[in-house]
Formats: sequence, structure tokens, C-alpha cells
Amino acid sequence: MKNAVLEIDESPSAEAASRRVPGSLLGDRVTIPARPRRIVSLVSGLTEAIWAMGLESRVAAVSQYCARYVDIAGRPVAGRYLQIDEAVLAAVRPDLVLMTGGVQLGVARRLAAAGWPVYVLPLPESFFGILENIRRLGALLGEMDAALTLTAKLEREAERLRATAPAARPRVLAELWCGRHVRMVGGLTFIQDLITLAGGENIWAAAPGGYLRLDRAGVEARRPDTVVVFWEEDDHVVDVPALLAARGWPGRWPFRVIEAGIQRGRNLIHDGPSLLETARWLRGRMAAETISP
Repeated sequence: MKNAVLEIDESPSAEAASRRVPGSLLGDRVTIPARPRRIVSLVSGLTEAIWAMGLESRVAAVSQYCARYVDIAGRPVAGRYLQIDEAVLAAVRPDLVLMTGGVQLGVARRLAAAGWPVYVLPLPESFFGILENIRRLGALLGEMDAALTLTAKLEREAERLRATAPAARPRVLAELWCGRHVRMVGGLTFIQDLITLAGGENIWAAAPGGYLRLDRAGVEARRPDTVVVFWEEDDHVVDVPALLAARGWPGRWPFRVIEAGIQRGRNLIHDGPSLLETARWLRGRMAAETISP
């Protein structure tokens, strides 16, 4: 898709001349001020990045999920991932609405067609994709210095994790339960990098995809020594011991079990700066948990 062009307000109050940055996934022209000051962020990873850059005063509303990662301080909630409250948008009069690709893209198209200033950033497929999105965000907000400072900090932290990784890497199955649907983690996702930064080795790293259907026979053939199960306690509860027992895995080969949830620093599917907190947490759990025979 051809990149869109950001048209920046060139009036004296805009504080900057027009400029061009990589385009929204919507492929349309988006008109926003040089430095948006009434932002609605409907992507928790981008919200967390805005807070990490010290720009939270410019956020007027957030999604329901943003409070997991930052103190939203009473800001109105403009909806969930796929359910947006346009009455809240009308109340806060946003000059920029941040959304992401994937399944949210259809909602973004509808809001843009209704006249809202929607800008869609891509779903990151790697840790470097997260860094790139933060730079795009800095460009959108007219705050490149803050974005470059944050990405440099995250790169340094990631390099420290790489440098201190254990010599013997645990072989990891990462299983994601988003609602009632389960997926495994392939090589084309930032979670692959999260596992690597945690010091693990994803058993499906070579799979040319991001979120794979569960392959029980493939898992049993690979026999991971770490099974990490993510589930959302405010959506669909997963009884992990019962789940694994029903598959007949316990006692079939030795492995440790780690449960991950929606809390900051433990959420495998969150693509904000705290991904590195999650990597440190996962490394600690892999070192501490006993492998059951």
C-alpha cells in the first residue's frame, strides 16, 4: 500500500512548517497539527510509550486496556480494542486518534470515514518493530528527540539482556489464549524476540508466521522444557494444570509451567516499552521454576 502523507497545519499557531512522515496504514491523507495536544490513544503499547516519553499531558482519552500499564489519572475511556465510544470522541474533540493494524484496521477505517483524524500504525512483528513504531509516534507528535531518547534507552536495556543470557537456553513453547482462541508463537512476532531476550529458545522460531494454530503433535515431538501459557483473567479463565493434564503432557516428558497474565511486566502480548520488564520477569521464572518429571 502506498504511504499516506501527513499534512501538518502551517498556521502560526502550529509552531512548525509542514513535513512528511511514513504514512498511515489507511493509505489516506491525514491532517493533524504539528504537535497534537488532544490525542486519543486506542493502543495500550502506544499509550505506554507516550507516558515513557513524558508526554502524557497531551492525551485526552485512552482505551480500556491502557490502565493496565499507566496511571490514566481519570481520563475518559474511549472504548475497547474493537468497540469505540464515539460519544467520548465527540466530547474530547481529538486532533489525533491512534490505532493499529490487524483486526483493529476495520474499526479504524470506519472511524476515518466518519471524519475522525485516525492514524494507524502497523502491528510490530519484532522488537525492532516496536522501536520503529515509537519513532513513528515521535514524528506524529512532533517529539523526535523524546522518541529517540526512549528507543536508545530500550536498545541499551535489550543489549544488556542479550549479554547476560544463560549459556543453556530453555526451549520454550509460548501458548497464547486470547479469549477462547489459542495460538502458538512463531518467528514473525515481537514475542519471538521477547523469548530470546528472556534467555529462551522458541521451539517454533523457524515457523514462517506469527500466531500459529496449536500443533499438539509438533509440540510433543519437540518436547519443550518450558511451557508458558498466557491468558486474560478479565476475559477467559484458563485452568492451565487441567488443560495440560487433558492433553496428557505431564509425566510424558519433563517441563516447567509458567502462567502469564495481563499485568504490566507479565503480559506476553503487550508491545509497549514494558516488554523488557516482561522479558526480565520471564527469565527469572525460568531460572526459579522446577522442571517436573
